[in-house]
Amino acid sequence: MIREKRNKEKLTAYYNKFMDDGIVDPNVHPWVADSWQRCRAMRLPHETMPRINRLTREQILDHQKAHAHIVEYVDGLYEQNKQHFNTHNLSMLLIDDQGYVIKNYAMPFFQRVIDDIQGMRVLESDIGTSSISVAREHNVPFLMFGPEMWIRESHNGDACSAPICVQGKIRYILSFCSVDQRELPYDLLLSLLLTMKYSVERYLEMLVYWNVQKMILNELPVSVFWLNRDEKVQYCNENGKKRLDGKNSLADVFLNYEHIPVRQALTGKPSYRREITWITPDRTYEDVTTTLPVKVGRNVEGAVILSMSIEDLKTTIAHATGYSSRYSLYSMVGETTEFLALQHKATRIARADCNILLQGEPGTGKQRLAHGIHQASARAAAPLIVVKCTDDSPKALAEELFGRRDGENPPAAGKLELAMGGTLFIDEVEKLPIELGDRLADALQDGLPVPGERERKKLNIRVIAACDSNLKRLADKGLFSRRLYEMVLDTVMRIPPLRERVKDISVLANHILAEMSAQYSMPQKHLTPEALKVLTGCSWPGNIKQLQGVIERAFFHVPGTVIEAEDIKMPVDKTMEKSWKYDKDSFISVWKAAGGNISKLASMLDVSRVTLYRYLKKYELGPAPAKEKK
Repeated sequence: MIREKRNKEKLTAYYNKFMDDGIVDPNVHPWVADSWQRCRAMRLPHETMPRINRLTREQILDHQKAHAHIVEYVDGLYEQNKQHFNTHNLSMLLIDDQGYVIKNYAMPFFQRVIDDIQGMRVLESDIGTSSISVAREHNVPFLMFGPEMWIRESHNGDACSAPICVQGKIRYILSFCSVDQRELPYDLLLSLLLTMKYSVERYLEMLVYWNVQKMILNELPVSVFWLNRDEKVQYCNENGKKRLDGKNSLADVFLNYEHIPVRQALTGKPSYRREITWITPDRTYEDVTTTLPVKVGRNVEGAVILSMSIEDLKTTIAHATGYSSRYSLYSMVGETTEFLALQHKATRIARADCNILLQGEPGTGKQRLAHGIHQASARAAAPLIVVKCTDDSPKALAEELFGRRDGENPPAAGKLELAMGGTLFIDEVEKLPIELGDRLADALQDGLPVPGERERKKLNIRVIAACDSNLKRLADKGLFSRRLYEMVLDTVMRIPPLRERVKDISVLANHILAEMSAQYSMPQKHLTPEALKVLTGCSWPGNIKQLQGVIERAFFHVPGTVIEAEDIKMPVDKTMEKSWKYDKDSFISVWKAAGGNISKLASMLDVSRVTLYRYLKKYELGPAPAKEKK
C-alpha cells in the first residue's frame, strides 16, 4: 500500500500513548492498530528484539539450498540495483512463506547490526508489528514508518515489504529496511520494490512453466535441440543429450551436419518431417526431422530441431489406437468344419508374408481376420494401418494413402508411409477408384516418389485387402484396377457367411456375451435354449456383425442374467435395409431400430458414419431418434 509521508514525532506519540495507556489514537493506520492490539494480547516485549525462533547454521545452509533458484535470481536483481541500496543505506531481506529469512542483503558498514537476522523467523508472533507481518496478512505491499513498528529499537528506520505471489498464493516476501533516520525518497524505493516484486513473480511463473515443459520434453521419444544464431546448443532434452555426448555443437558431433536443414531454419525457412540420416563416428540415426526458426518479432534468433528415430516412430505407431492389431486369430470362435479350415489356413498364410485378398459378405469378420493375420505374422511388432475406402472424395482418399505435400499446409505422412515394415489393411477395396488403384499399384511396385530426388522410396508393406464383391469380376469389367487386383491376388481367402455355419451361432453368441461382460465389468449373462433356437432360426443376412447387434441389444435391455426368447429383437427385414437409400420412411424405421445411435446404425447397415450423416441431412433428421414429420 502506497502511503503519504507521516510526521514521525506524532507517530512516536501515538506509539507511547498505546504502550503506556493501551489507547489507540484514531490517526494510527487501522492495520497497524490491529497488529498492536494482537501483540499486546500476546504480551510480546517491545523495547528490544526478543530471543526468537532461529534455524541452526546447518539448517540455514539447507534452507538456502532448497530455495537456490530464487536466491540466484534475487542476487542478480540486487547486483543490478546495488548502487541505490548503497546510496540510501538500505538492506534487503528475502523471506520464505513460513516467515524465515532466507538471505539478507546488507551494506558492509552496518552488516554487524543485522547479520544475525539470517535464518530467523520474523512473523508477528516473533517480532510483533512490522511491514513484513502486515504485508503477509493483507497480501499487499506495505510501507511502515519506524515508530509504527512494535520493537522500539527498530524505530530509527523505515521498512517496506511486498509479498511475492504465484497463482494467488504467497511464496516469498521482499523487504527493504533502513537503519538510520535520514530522509528517504519513498517514491523511488516503492517503485524499485514493486518492480522487483513484478520481476520475481514473472520469473517464478516462468520457472513453473519451464519445469513442466522440460518434464514433457524429456518424456517424448524425440531429440529436441534449441540452437542460437551461432548454431550453439542453448538447450536439449535428455534424448538430445545422449546424442551430443557432452558437446554443445551439432557440427562437432554429426559428420553430415551440412546436410541437416539447420541453416535453412536460421534463414527463416521451416522444414517439416523430412527423412534425414544423422551420422556420427560411432553410429547412424535414421530420423524424421523437423527444423523450425525461432523468431523474435521479425528477426530469426535461432532454430528448434525435433528429430525422432524412425524405429521409435514405428514402435509408437504400433501401440497407438487403431495402429496395432486388436484381435488374434484365436479371438475368432467356431466349431464347424468351415470355420476351423479358415482358421488353420489363416495361421499358415500369416507366416508366409504374401499379400491377401479377403472376400466375404458384409459382417462376416473380415476386419477381425485381418487383425489376427497381422498379429500372427512376423510383422506383429510393426504397425497395422487401416484404410477404409468410401464413396467420398477421391482427393481425401488420395491424401489419406499418399500424404499431403501441397506447399500451403504442413506436409502430412500418408498411411503408406506409416505402414512401413507392417501391414496395410484396405477395407472395402472395391470402392477404390481405378486411378487411385493404379497409383497404389505403382507405389507398391516401384516405391513412393521423393520430392527433389530421382530415386523412389521402396515400400516394405504387406497388403491385406477386403471386399464384399467379386473383385475379379469388377476388374474384368474395367471397374477396378487390374494391376492392383493382380498384386493382391497372391492368396484369396473366402470367409463363409453365417448361414453356412449355423452350428457356430450359439458359440458366437455366448462368446459375444462373455466379451461384453468383460468389457463393461458386468455380470455374465446367459441365453436360454429357447433364445438360442430363435437365433439359429435366422438366416442372418448381416452375418456376425448383425448377430452382434442383436446380442448387444439384449445384453443391455435385460436387467437380470438370463436372456429369454422374448428378449431377442430380431433385425429388420433385409429388403427394408436396402430400401433406406431411396425411401425416407424405410430410413426412419431403421433409424428407430438403432435407437438413434449412429455407430449402431452404421454397423446395422454396414456403411460409414459419413454416409449416414449425408442421409440424415438429406432426410432432415436430427441426432436424436427421429420421429416422422407430418
